[in-house]
Amino acid sequence: MDAFAQQLVNGLTLGSLYALIAVGYTVVYGIIQLINFAHGEIFMIGAFGALSTWLVFFQGNTALWTLPIMIAGAVGASVLTAVGMERFAYRPLRNAPRLAPLITAIGISVFLQEAVRLFYGDIPGFPDAKQKVPFPQIDVVTGPAFNVAGVTIQRSTIFTVGALIICAAALFYFVSRTRTGRAMQAVSQDPDTARLMGINVDRIIVVAFVIGATLAAIAGVAQGLQVTNINFKMGFLAGLKAFTAAVLGGIGNIWGAVVGGLTLGIVESMAVQFVPGTFGGSPWKDVWAFAILILVLVFRPQGILGAKVVDRA
Repeated sequence: MDAFAQQLVNGLTLGSLYALIAVGYTVVYGIIQLINFAHGEIFMIGAFGALSTWLVFFQGNTALWTLPIMIAGAVGASVLTAVGMERFAYRPLRNAPRLAPLITAIGISVFLQEAVRLFYGDIPGFPDAKQKVPFPQIDVVTGPAFNVAGVTIQRSTIFTVGALIICAAALFYFVSRTRTGRAMQAVSQDPDTARLMGINVDRIIVVAFVIGATLAAIAGVAQGLQVTNINFKMGFLAGLKAFTAAVLGGIGNIWGAVVGGLTLGIVESMAVQFVPGTFGGSPWKDVWAFAILILVLVFRPQGILGAKVVDRA
């Protein structure tokens, strides 16, 4: 029972990270129905933005009060990248065939990876971005783990799960209760009619990218605190897992992305511990994660909670 409970906690930690990225992915997809393969790189840039902020202003200081400023630096870097990506790469292709922005997203993903690798590689004294770069461990949110009823709970787990709960609740309130949120719902259903009703569709799409980038940046900080290091390739697989989580829960559904992310994390964690023989262990966790995706697409393509994206003509 202790082993099961421990893997459940580990799965919830991993799943919360996936869910944070997936919720941001869902917001963008729900508005413009774009499979943004570069979203994982926004997550990666957020982690490097937080690290850069710490190195420039607080190097050697791990006090808790530095964390909000690191998060602000992460959000700033991710939002600037995402808004620039939307403005110069995706907006000109908005009326192009769907294959064009998809290929562009893959190109942007590789471009951002290499840009980060080369940029940080040219800074004297900075650890090689091709390797694992140490991430600062902040007082209170990192440090000795808690032991509760035989289950080890890392402090970074509390930060990650708490960030998911706060961000998902705030986003749900924003989308369902604010004027901009209702405009986002209108654009997701029919952008042409929304434009006729006086909604600035371009502005709403930018807002969607800002929200997605903000959530990805927070996830990047959580990743650094959890695993104590970051690297320029960390966003690729994370982006695929986020897309998997979004589809698993129901694409376009905020709470579906949360459920999908948590489910994916728990499946990975349980597979590592309890699948016997050759097909068990950590090397197989990604196999089981994407096997779940295939099963859901075959037997329930609308996802666990159902998709909420209108199929446009």
